[in-house]
Formats: sequence, structure tokens, C-alpha cells
Amino acid sequence: MAKRIMRQSVLFILCLLVPFSSVMADKGYVPEKGSAELDKKGKKKKTGKATKIDPALPMVLIIGDSISIGYTGKVRAQLKGKANVLHNPGNSQGTTNGLAKIDAWLGDTQWDVIHFNFGLHDLKRVKKAGTAQNSNDPDDPYQADLKTYTSNMEQLVKRLKKTEAKLIFATTTPFPGGVSPYRAPEDAAKYNAAALKIMKANQVEVNDLYAAILPHLKTHQRPVNVHFLPKGSELLAKEVSAKVEALLAR
Repeated sequence: MAKRIMRQSVLFILCLLVPFSSVMADKGYVPEKGSAELDKKGKKKKTGKATKIDPALPMVLIIGDSISIGYTGKVRAQLKGKANVLHNPGNSQGTTNGLAKIDAWLGDTQWDVIHFNFGLHDLKRVKKAGTAQNSNDPDDPYQADLKTYTSNMEQLVKRLKKTEAKLIFATTTPFPGGVSPYRAPEDAAKYNAAALKIMKANQVEVNDLYAAILPHLKTHQRPVNVHFLPKGSELLAKEVSAKVEALLAR
């Protein structure tokens, strides 16, 4: 038990203290405008102090991009006294980056629940497939086209199932046309559909954040942006907290 607590504590400190910029495998990665990785002036945020883990509480890991970075702190507050809530260091980006780093993110902690999402970065256009070199040209390649995304997701789910944690997949949230880097709004539904087939085949719980936020985009999402205003992140956090708490109770 003491060894498990020590490992969890070390991982928790790493999750909070590793700067966002230092965990990006892809050269050229730049947080997008409106990302929770940036402060109001558009500069990368400095990491805060580590919070102690309560060894008596369940361990919850959130794996995701800047959308999840935006709601993780709120989830942590909502589940205070009920679970230790951690996020993978920095931005998970797409499935290619996820496959490269999933073992490091999982570490040797015994997770009780893992809430994860990939898709928003996979479906963006980049100068070269598989990289983080953003592009506004719709004729440029996807970071991971649908076939690659599907294959990568199958591998990620297989790896996550080995943890024996209870898994929750969150659908990719919608966005308007005209965002930068280029993303086609209809692709969110296409990538979600591919992911949902994998989740169904593997009996993975689904948190449909796409459907939850869709009616509120005009009031809860930043203009011409994939990211959300604080009230949008709050809405998403409530959905995530409810799903995690319900799964912990089973």
C-alpha cells in the first residue's frame, strides 16, 4: 500500500508540474488560440503547485486535449472528497501522439476510472500527416485520416483495457466552420461515429459531450473557435463528473 501511494503521489506531481511545452513529441506544436493552455495574453501558462493525493479515494485519470484541460480543474473541484482527479501531462493531441505516450501517461498507478478522448487533433489539417504542423489549407492532409484514426483508436483501447480500469470515452465536441487550423465541421461526427463503433465492440462506456454541448454552442463556445468559454467548460465538467461518479458507484 505504501509503495502504491508513493507511486501515485509522484505521478500526480508530474502531471501538474511538467510544463505543457515540454511534453510535446511533435516538433512545431503550438497551442491554438483560445486553448486552456494559454493565459489571457496568449502566453503559455505556468504550472501550479501539486495537490496532495488522498490514498483513501479512487484514482481517476483524464486523457485528452485542450478541451479536457479546460474542464479538468472543474471536475477535480466537483469530485473533491470523492476521487483524486488527474490529467495526462499537457495536451494529448491526436492518436499518433497518444500511442507514443500512453504507457508513460498510465505509469504504474492502479487507475479506477480512465476518461479519455481523441479526435479533435486527428481531424485537423497539417502540413505533413502525423505531425503537429498546423495548416489552414483544406487540401493538406489530416493529422490522422479516418482509417489511421480508427486503427490507432483500436490500439489505444486495447492498451487501456489492460489497466483493468473502468473506461469512459468522451466524444469529440463540435465546432463551427472557419476555425484555425482548418477543420471541417462535419468531420467531428464522422470521427465520433468511427470511435463509437470501437467502443461498442469493446463495451466501453460513452460520454457524449458532442450531444451535451451542441445546443449551447452560440452561448458557450468561443467565436470561430473549437474552444469554450468558462461556462462551456463548466457544462462539460458537470457531464464528466456525473459519468465518473456513476461509474465509481458501480
